[in-house]
Formats: sequence, C-alpha cells, structure tokens
Amino acid sequence: MCGIVGIVGKDPVNQALYDALTMLQHRGQDAAGIMTVDQDTLRLRKANGLVRDVFHTRHMHRLQGRVGIGHVRYPTAGSSSSAEAQPFYVNSPFGIAMAHNGNLTNAQELQEQLFAKARRHINTTSDSEVLLNIFAHELYQQHSLQLTADDVFATVSRVHRQIRGAYAVVAMIIGHGVVAFRDPWGIRPLALGKRETAQGNEWIVASESVAIDGTGFTFVRDVEPGEAIYISDEGELFSRQCADNPQHVPCIFEYVYFARPDSTIDKISVYASRVNMGQKLGEKIKRDYSHLDIDVVIPIPETSCDIALEMANVLGLPYRQGFVKNRYIGRTFIMPGQTQRRKSVRRKLNAIGAEFKGKNVLLVDDSIVRGTTSEQIIEMAREAGAKKVYFASAAPEIRFPNVYGIDMPSANELIGHGREASEINDLIKADGLIYQDLDDLISAVQKENPTVERFETSVFSGEYITGDINQSYLDRLDAARNDVARNGSDQGEDANLELHNEDDD
Repeated sequence: MCGIVGIVGKDPVNQALYDALTMLQHRGQDAAGIMTVDQDTLRLRKANGLVRDVFHTRHMHRLQGRVGIGHVRYPTAGSSSSAEAQPFYVNSPFGIAMAHNGNLTNAQELQEQLFAKARRHINTTSDSEVLLNIFAHELYQQHSLQLTADDVFATVSRVHRQIRGAYAVVAMIIGHGVVAFRDPWGIRPLALGKRETAQGNEWIVASESVAIDGTGFTFVRDVEPGEAIYISDEGELFSRQCADNPQHVPCIFEYVYFARPDSTIDKISVYASRVNMGQKLGEKIKRDYSHLDIDVVIPIPETSCDIALEMANVLGLPYRQGFVKNRYIGRTFIMPGQTQRRKSVRRKLNAIGAEFKGKNVLLVDDSIVRGTTSEQIIEMAREAGAKKVYFASAAPEIRFPNVYGIDMPSANELIGHGREASEINDLIKADGLIYQDLDDLISAVQKENPTVERFETSVFSGEYITGDINQSYLDRLDAARNDVARNGSDQGEDANLELHNEDDD
C-alpha cells in the first residue's frame, strides 16, 4: 500500500506536501518522495526511510514551487531499493512526474509493448514507472503544444483501456498542472480537497481525507472510479469520467486495517466501520460461543482497539489495554525475513502482567496474515499469566494473495491458505479462535454507505474482480513474493543504494 498527494497552490506547497505525507505515513514506511515545479524546473527529493528522516531543512528549502506531488511507499511490485522510490519522471512530452498507489496486473505485458511500439526503456522493476511511460506516450500522441483538458482526458481514457489492476494516480505536467485519476473499479482510494484564498482556489488530491483535513483544506468529494481530475497551474479544475464501464468496488481491507480511523473513504467512516465490525463479531461470539469463559477483552493495538471496545460492550465484559505498543517499530508482515519478523514482535509489543494474570482473555486483532505475530502474542499472554487465551479476528480467514497493491505474502505463507479455522487455532496455539464471517464484514462496512453494493474481497474469497487473474499469474506472484526470493533480491540491491540515493550534500 502507498500514499499519494498532489497540490496546486498559490504559495509554495513544500510544507503542505510534507505535512500530508506525514499523515499518510501509515500507508508506506519504506520510502518517501516529493517533487515540485519551480520556474519550469523540477525539484526532487526521494529516498528510503520515513518522511521525517528523508526530508531535512536543506531539502525543504530546495523544494520550491506552487505545484507539487508526493508519495510514501512500501514495496508491492518491485523491490525495496531506493531506486524505486517515487515520484518517477520522464522528460517527454513537456516533462511529467507521477506517483501511484496500487498494482498493475499486466505490467510485464505492458513493458514489452512499450518497448516494441515506443522504444521506451523501463529502468526499474516498478509497475509505476511502466504506468508513467504509458501515460507519457499517450499524451505525446495528442501532438499538441497547447495542452487542454480535453487532451488530458483523452489520454487518461486511452490509459484506462490498456492497463489492468488497481491504481490511484497523481501526475504533474510541467507548465500545465496536475492530473489525478482512479481505476475504473475504484479499488484504491483517492479524494479531492479545496482551500479558498485571497489569490484564488487551491486544490489537493490525496489517498485519504485525513491528509486533506490535516493540511487545512476542506474535503470536497471522493474521485469517482474511472474519473480524471485536471487542475491547471492557475487553479482551474476540470473533471471527466474517462472509463468505458466504471463500477464501484472499493477494497474492503482499507477499512479493516490500512486506512486511518479518522479518514472517510467513499463516504464510509473508517472508524464507524470498525465499530460495526466489533458489533458483528461480538454478536457472533455471544450467539455461537457463549460457552467460552471469557473474563476480559484485550485488543492487539492499535487498529483493533475500536473493534475490541465495541465487542466488550456487546459481550458485557471488561475492556482492558493489556499490551503497550512501541510505535517506532515497522509493520511486521512487511518485514522481509521470517526470523526478523518473529524477533520484531517482542520489540513491538509488551504485555502488562496485571491484566493477564489468572484470567481467561479474549485477544482481538484486525486480521491474521501469516499467523507468526498471532502465535507470538498468544505466547506473550500466557507468559504474562493468562489461564486461557482466546483469539478473535475482525476479518475472515485470509486465504489468497492480494494482487491490487497490498504486499501480502505468497499463498503458501498465508496461514489461512488451505486450512480450516480449527487447524489455524492449533498452529497459533490458542484455546479458541473466532473469525468474522465475510457477510458480516461486508455488512459492517456497507452500513455506512449502502450505495456501495460490492467490495473487493479477493484475499478472503479468491475472486479477483478485474477478471484477468489465473493460476499462472498467481504462480509468478508466489515466486516473486516468497521470502527467499525477496531476501535474495534485497541483498543484491543493497550494494547500489548509495548510487540511487538522492541527496543534496
């Protein structure tokens, strides 16, 4: 998952871009980048690391300009080399920079076609660079020096017809403005905001509404599936539906885990949807697991806290914060090696013994991916003195890999792949395991916006809505994502990090 932002302002936008990226940091902790336009010259800073570590005072002074885009990344397609940090840039036509959240499912095919018909070379393994070059090639076909909104929308329409998968995109065309567009399924989120000033309107597009609110803009609306937004350098906004057959099928995992609770995506409050998940799961336990002798409900921080609190209310049980989280440790399922992942759990969480000693506890998490973290946490609860440890997941069994921009592991590494709940329970060594039903999860999120009739749920159901995913594709994905392949790839690229790291010494 990644976070993107683009701003067209009346004053320098470097600080607003930085602030927006800090508010989107949860979407990517691998790399960060900002690119601005200053007097028809691109200013770029990008590198591996958190936003606060990538951008220093000297970089911010250099990133001048009233128009800019930004990106926070964790690796999906491609590797974690800093060479793959975004935004990417091509110099023709005009000079275009682009940042992308999502994953193209036909990236390999597109790369071959780009070379065959346009002689365009792709320098990284990132599908985002492929997308940028396709957009640039199609914009070049307009043969127009005076670029218009119609030219931009025609370009996006042709891009939609070629690429498949999930994508929310923000691009900057030197001397013209910012373009943003969303895939025809609306899988990945994208929102529009506005700020009125004495000099005129300023505009922002961002992955989540929290980045709009937190930078002093006012949320206007979500970008529709298949829609393109074009904002000229002067601040004039144009929009058009550019997809042939758009449908609204947003990713449900945004609400389960990825998005911040203070965001609203597709008119759905992330916080409210998580409360609803807790209500549904609490009702299931009350109905089907009333025989469990639970003394206390304890969340695994932080995403599940709101879920667990509502479950405790439904069950009439005490809610306690039994774990303290070290917020300076990255997400464990993103870490490259299983050994490193296991060690990191102990550094990430610490148990408060008094909340466990002599009690039968119900631990609540948003989901179970590999099961490594769940097993370690259950072990920690027992070491803290718990008599019995039950485990509840606010999401159903994750059985299938994600191909739309979430870096979940290969199918063979998913603990839910090919296993029943009872087998998973034995593997994580719980005294009982309760999963949310998929219908209940959908209902919990849909309650906040009934007009969304369908969600992207492939990690639970194995149904890939783009219709282009077969076993051959999943086999290639499996080979690329397994721990051995990733560790080998990262080791091979570490030696070149200094060559690719952009710095102003």
